[in-house]
Amino acid sequence: MKVTVDDDRCRGHGVCCTLCPEVFDLSDDGYAVVETPDVPAEFEGAVRSAADLCPERAITVS
Repeated sequence: MKVTVDDDRCRGHGVCCTLCPEVFDLSDDGYAVVETPDVPAEFEGAVRSAADLCPERAITVS
């Protein structure tokens, strides 16, 4: 599984970081960044939840 964050859509709510800090982090500007684009199997559920719960729909899972 791969994950990306659309920089134009992200508004820095941090939901993804709360749900899966192993994959997501906040930049110095306060926006989400993907630290682990190739998601390990044990974090796939948390990443899907982060994508589903992102208020801006900025997270894409493929």
